[in-house]
Amino acid sequence: MSRFTGKVALVTGSSNGIGRATAILFAQEGAKVTITGRNAQRLEETKQEILKSGIPEDHVLTVICDLSSEHGQEELINSTIKKFGRLDILVNNAGASFVDSQGRSGIDQDVLNYDKIMQINMRSVVTLTQKAKKYLIESKGEIVNVSSVAAGPQAHPDMMYYGMSKAALDSFTRSLAIDLIQHGVRVNSVSPGGVSTGFGDAMGLPVGGFDNLWHYMESHKSCLPCGKIAQPDDIAHIILFLADRKLSSYIIGQSIVADGGSTLVMGVHAHDMMKIMTFSQ
Repeated sequence: MSRFTGKVALVTGSSNGIGRATAILFAQEGAKVTITGRNAQRLEETKQEILKSGIPEDHVLTVICDLSSEHGQEELINSTIKKFGRLDILVNNAGASFVDSQGRSGIDQDVLNYDKIMQINMRSVVTLTQKAKKYLIESKGEIVNVSSVAAGPQAHPDMMYYGMSKAALDSFTRSLAIDLIQHGVRVNSVSPGGVSTGFGDAMGLPVGGFDNLWHYMESHKSCLPCGKIAQPDDIAHIILFLADRKLSSYIIGQSIVADGGSTLVMGVHAHDMMKIMTFSQ
């Protein structure tokens, strides 16, 4: 028996990247899984990857919907309960950022970008969680939110609104954890650094732009001490750890940073301090 046998997991944004890897891993570990997103073709690719692992087709539910729509959220929750009869794990992974139409960054970005980002990254998480709450209480389940190191405390002026939305998500995770633990529901989050996904293309950046960024980071110790950009599976394994009550039962309202050490280096700490001190003498 696998560790999530008998459990039902709903993973938002599971048409690609971290969400896809998470859904596949949950299914391989015995869970029945609802996958969801707006792109039907990519969701089908996720489903086929799951089935390749020998998972029965009736263990996978595909729901194409727009999470920014409360009607879409209701369809997502209701379809999951109708098919599987319960909900044990909610992974709020869907998120977005957008390039300013005029190439502006920082505070000069169009505030409409702020509205869209907050709608997807924060408001939809709140409303979907509200709709899932009663079922998670019934199962004494788990919520795992996918945040980002862009939430801070380091500044990210080029992705200011995205960072603000993830900082709000971190606050929501902490408060929600205390609100729901009295009902036996645990809430935690993971904060990835750079991960090789299709996120940059979805933002509207030039094709391959994020790949160039990742190559640069991997070759500069001051950006990425471990020298390797994460793959979606690296983050998916952390999500499953947080959803596994046997392994993480005493972790409540916390965010695990998974960034290869990026947030630990700044200024002089990014260089060989012994050489600097020797040179100073």
